[in-house]
Amino acid sequence: MANNLSERTFQYQSSLPPLPVPSLEKSLSKYLNAVQPFASEEDFKATVDIVRKFQEGVGKELHQKLLQRAKTKKNWLEEWWLDTAYLEVRIPSQLNVNVAGPGPYLEHCWPPEEGTQLQRASISTWHALQYWNLIRTERLHPQKSGKIPLDMDQFRMLFSTCKVPGVKKDTIRNYFKTEREGPCPSHLVVICRGRIFTFDAVCDGQILTPPELLRQLSYVKECCDGEPEGDGVAALTSEERTRWALAREHLINIDPHNDTILETIQSSLFVISLDETKPYSTPENYTNLTVEALTGNPTIRWGDKSYNSLSFADGTFGISCDVSLYVLDVQPVSHVFRSRCSRCSSWKGSDTVRPAPRPEELVFTVDEKILSDIRHAKQQYLESTQDLQMVCYAFTAFGKAAIKQKKLHPDTFVQLAKQLAYQKMHKRPGSCYETAMTRMFYHGRTETMRPCTQEAVNWCNAMMDPTCDVDTKRKAMMLALVKHNTLMAEAEKGKGFDRHLLGLYLIAKEEGRPTPELFMDPLYAKSGGGGNFVLSTSLVGYTTILGAVAPMVHHGYGFFYRIRDDRIVVSISAWKSCRETDAASLFNNFSSSLHEMLVLATTSQL
Repeated sequence: MANNLSERTFQYQSSLPPLPVPSLEKSLSKYLNAVQPFASEEDFKATVDIVRKFQEGVGKELHQKLLQRAKTKKNWLEEWWLDTAYLEVRIPSQLNVNVAGPGPYLEHCWPPEEGTQLQRASISTWHALQYWNLIRTERLHPQKSGKIPLDMDQFRMLFSTCKVPGVKKDTIRNYFKTEREGPCPSHLVVICRGRIFTFDAVCDGQILTPPELLRQLSYVKECCDGEPEGDGVAALTSEERTRWALAREHLINIDPHNDTILETIQSSLFVISLDETKPYSTPENYTNLTVEALTGNPTIRWGDKSYNSLSFADGTFGISCDVSLYVLDVQPVSHVFRSRCSRCSSWKGSDTVRPAPRPEELVFTVDEKILSDIRHAKQQYLESTQDLQMVCYAFTAFGKAAIKQKKLHPDTFVQLAKQLAYQKMHKRPGSCYETAMTRMFYHGRTETMRPCTQEAVNWCNAMMDPTCDVDTKRKAMMLALVKHNTLMAEAEKGKGFDRHLLGLYLIAKEEGRPTPELFMDPLYAKSGGGGNFVLSTSLVGYTTILGAVAPMVHHGYGFFYRIRDDRIVVSISAWKSCRETDAASLFNNFSSSLHEMLVLATTSQL
């Protein structure tokens, strides 16, 4: 993790290549391929005509303007993406935008156990602080893909970062600095029973040890136990963004000290949420823990923080993160956990506890309007979360090892199985988003990779056709796998088309032009464009970290997964109020699809 001093964390940032602008012709050709599975012959002809007119007319002009923009900005997309995907979005972000999920410890060192919450939280917090120190001292090894350095900018956003609501658009405040850049905040915030506390995580230049952190956390817990709950101001962060912005302005107007408290929370390294629930889970069934992480008590999470460490009463852990602040595949957070989960179980160091100031309670001045706003926030959050169906199970029949033995890519294998599962259930192709990482470019984040290719649909149809022979199914599967791998590799090299089309759309919007016909075409939304993907999916990694998200659309699914040597762990969400979707059924169909695929892959090797 730490490296010799010759390679510093951010040393390659200035030498990373700019994000490229793909060719208009290639992007539109890829777009046509992507919409074809959702089109009748007649609809497709109409869309081909719309695309041709766009390419020869307004699209050509907009593309030239995009090329001009790319000459003046090293990442032409960065600002736009933040604004349109996150900061201008007005729906509540805690449930609809944030990623949350189980912590990694359950699988190998910390099963649920009564009476361990604070001791484990102190060890977990200590490891997170060590990681903060690695980044602050620039000793975290720069990540690479082979020998190619990857963008590390998002690691600056992991600590001391917060989204702040605005009436029309939110902003991001980042207080982190490396040691060379100067002093930066070193305090933590702890929220327990609707009350908020803070203490410094550093004493005399040294990070507090687990016994010292335990003393601070114990003090907070003792203050709250047996006492009435606090006002729960944190619940306001779960509100619709404009409502939260107006409530925040009112809070500051009531008492300037409230602004100081907000600043303390925003600038804190991260938030520790001491949760009283016991979401019993096992390495095979993480459902309770995942549900609690994504939809738990809004009065003890600050939904706009880059990182909330959720500590539950049964000694299990979760995470909740605002992903506007870093890449959707939650890579930075997964690194925090990975850095500590292999050695988490107990503290082997000194038990000496240095004298340090007790945690300070941060008490907002509130009035009847704010209390009413808090009640409203809690009510809308409760109604939304009660509509979310979530399952998080481990498929344990096989994992990465068996798939790689067949010389197949594990992620592609999982994506195809999910596509087949959806088609079995819904008898039609499902528009699908998979996160592709573009971190080999300056400030690169993500590109959309669309797994529902015509090749994937053809294979699914073959699998569901009782008259189809094994050889035909196998050949169709191999074509689908190859196509997926090609599209993913191109997307990671900045040659996807979704972000490019977004750029063209935004230039037209900024110039006050009418929306080009391409974006009004029903096939654009039907195939997932404009944030209408039925399946919102992401490989979180090949580690013990998992996230979960709500579906993008009402009739859709969130489908996040991690792949280990011997298992595939999947979190699937759906809205209960949509009668046609069911997360548990999708998992069951996904499991049977994985088995069918492995059998096919085995016959291909005979």
